[in-house]
Amino acid sequence: MNDVPRGRLKVYLGAAPGVGKTYRMLDEARRRASRGADVVVGFVECHGRPLTEEMTDGLEVVARLRCGYRGGEFEETDVAAVLARRPEVAIVDEFAHTNIPGDGRRPKRWQDVEVLLAAGIDVITAVNIQHLESLKDVVEKITGVPQHETVPDDVVRRAEQIEFVDMPPEGLRRRMAHGNIYAPEKIDAALANYFRPGNLTALRQLALLWVADRADEALQSYRAEHAIGGVWETRERVVVALTGGPEGDTLVRRAARIADLPHARLRSRGGTPMAGGDLLAVHVARSDGLPAGVSHASLARQRRLVEDLGGSYHSVVGDDVATALVDFARAENATQLVLGTSRRGRLERFLTGPGTGETVTALSGDIDVHRVTHERAGRGTLLPSRRRTLSTGRLIAGPVAGLVLPVLLTVALAQVRGTVNLTSEVLLFLLAVVGVACIGGVTSAVIASVTASLLLNYWFIPPIGRFTLDDPNALLALGVFAVVAATVAGVVDRSLRLSRRAARATAEAETMSSLAGSIVRGGQTIPALLERTRETFGMDSAALVDAPPDGADGADVTAVPAGPGNYLVLRGRTPSSSERRVLAAFAAHVGSAVERARLAQAAAEVEPVRAADRMRTALLRAVGHDLRTPLAAGWAAVTSLRSREVEFSPEDRDELLAAAEESMARLSRLVDNLLDLSRLEAGVLTLNLRATALEEVLPTALADTPTAEVHGEPENMPPLLADPPLLERVIANLVGNAARYSPPGKRVLVTASALAGRAELRIIDRGPGLPAGGRDRLFEPFQRLGDTDNTTGLGLGLALARGLTEAMDGTLTPEDTPGGGLTMVVSLPLADPAQPFRAPQGVGGATAGPTGAG
Repeated sequence: MNDVPRGRLKVYLGAAPGVGKTYRMLDEARRRASRGADVVVGFVECHGRPLTEEMTDGLEVVARLRCGYRGGEFEETDVAAVLARRPEVAIVDEFAHTNIPGDGRRPKRWQDVEVLLAAGIDVITAVNIQHLESLKDVVEKITGVPQHETVPDDVVRRAEQIEFVDMPPEGLRRRMAHGNIYAPEKIDAALANYFRPGNLTALRQLALLWVADRADEALQSYRAEHAIGGVWETRERVVVALTGGPEGDTLVRRAARIADLPHARLRSRGGTPMAGGDLLAVHVARSDGLPAGVSHASLARQRRLVEDLGGSYHSVVGDDVATALVDFARAENATQLVLGTSRRGRLERFLTGPGTGETVTALSGDIDVHRVTHERAGRGTLLPSRRRTLSTGRLIAGPVAGLVLPVLLTVALAQVRGTVNLTSEVLLFLLAVVGVACIGGVTSAVIASVTASLLLNYWFIPPIGRFTLDDPNALLALGVFAVVAATVAGVVDRSLRLSRRAARATAEAETMSSLAGSIVRGGQTIPALLERTRETFGMDSAALVDAPPDGADGADVTAVPAGPGNYLVLRGRTPSSSERRVLAAFAAHVGSAVERARLAQAAAEVEPVRAADRMRTALLRAVGHDLRTPLAAGWAAVTSLRSREVEFSPEDRDELLAAAEESMARLSRLVDNLLDLSRLEAGVLTLNLRATALEEVLPTALADTPTAEVHGEPENMPPLLADPPLLERVIANLVGNAARYSPPGKRVLVTASALAGRAELRIIDRGPGLPAGGRDRLFEPFQRLGDTDNTTGLGLGLALARGLTEAMDGTLTPEDTPGGGLTMVVSLPLADPAQPFRAPQGVGGATAGPTGAG
């Protein structure tokens, strides 16, 4: 199987249910089949739409796999049958679908598709934008409908083709109104809820943005594969260069305005995302460290500002800041580059040559460069010694100054000859040599020292006008002059080297702290960390492998250990020795991230075992009291009746028998609840779903709760699709729980309503309601919430009620009762959704949303 080339995946991505993904998918299947391709339909969901069902005519359909679950029968994709058939192309609909558990089936349908792809079968599938994992919360916020079935974004992004299926909101609503999406009884509820124009517009824009990002990734990959360095202005991408100086905030905000991001890349107006360009902030961590006036705190603050505005922060390593900036901008296909004007003054710029801004402008080519003014412009220091290394300008200016400055000083002193003695002249020349050493280092100081010595000897030491060393005092002065000049130059050079070493360590620490912060915050996945490493060191690719490849550490491949059994492999240029140190630290961080992911996976695997252990502990604790209490009471009553030492009256005997009967009944209910809960968790509960009238189950369910009262006319309700004994248990448990928490004199109300093919039963109490944070634990077994006595009952009622309701394809949700209390809402499908229903006065309705239609 490993020799079989992997199949190709094509995804039809819909902006909303009903836009026509399945129709388009089947249309492509028919076109491929007409051209001679071997195409089969592994699974397709037509949702009862005649036009979609007609598209399957003439296509070979693989029989579905029938699965039993909780007494019901369901259909899933028969992956084994598709593999045995081995077609060229398989159609598998509902990519985000959750499979029915059991018989070794994979949890999700996209995992079934992965199996088919690994077998060399091309797969065409469909999914809606609301089912992408990264957009789940956004869609729920927009539509109010939670999404329970999702697929990881990376799985969809790996598809060879993604075809976007779209329709204007009004067109989709017309299709809905014409009955081409949902059944007639669901249309009104859907149009009033999920399919509102604002919701559809927001979903459409979400889908467009996601597809645009995917297209941008494909474009970047194509440019990298074909070594395209020029800018393709397909999308506005603005890069802002940050040094960490005080002007950074101004630059970020200006770049955000240029990128059309006044507040964020995804601005929100009623939950609707708005489009804009991309904002990328980059800081070049030079090997010579941070320039003067830069702080890590400023960089951290500016990074937060960039992320708050919806941009991304990047850090790259480079000795030449200008070249590193332009290379990064070209690699990101940037269209504009934003820089601050120089903080150096005019004199410093004159002495040290052009700065980063001028160089970037010269190298930018077709990238627009913005030079943004700020309040710090031209206010930098004039002291060359504050620079931490020798720039190209200083390397040139130093020797020139070593030759020119002594000559200029000689001309000046010649004009005042006779007024300044030899000692003062030597000291002035010494001062000139020290200044040259500060500008150009040791080499420049040596040139200045030799030049000054020759000029002193020729012009200022008698006999003037020729070179001579006859005077011992003059010889001593020149010797001291030379020693002092060499010593000062050596000290300056050493301080520069130490400064470079410290600055290099600072730059490495700054780069590592940026990466470490991302890892600690958990904001980087392993692929993102690898991309960050590739980007930081300007490599062509970065990968994590089990063993170093052949040719590692060659001209274009660098391998670094990244934890036990892992190697970080980079392809591209050869890093310098200082970059290798940083690279080793990066590899260590990547290795720790891999280990962290492994531990997280292990913890996730252990969690079900821990949950089962907690359940077992809670069960033993509960059984220790709640089962023993009725058993002890019944045992005492029976033992008293069997005693021959006491003569009981008929009234006492009846009372003892009643106590024993009540204890045994209570014990029987507890055991039944425990058994039913265990059957539910094991998935072996037998269901007998049939049309069930409410008047059939309500009297029995309410018999043990005299404080319960039915409002409305349940006899007018259409029949529900339910198992009558289980529905009776659900209602009895909910009513009993409500009565337990209701204050004296308050009755438990039961109401019923129906809408869009489902019935809703509401059990309403006027008790204290749920405590803060109690909703998440409401349905956990073996616990009870609230301020009532916690010594009666196992706390199984609500857990069992929800399990039985879900087994009947229903839902059980809690709501706050207006005025105080708790309302439990049971929603179940109607046996005949088309049957008309006259809602009783005072009974509320329900809302409807999509269930994965598409």
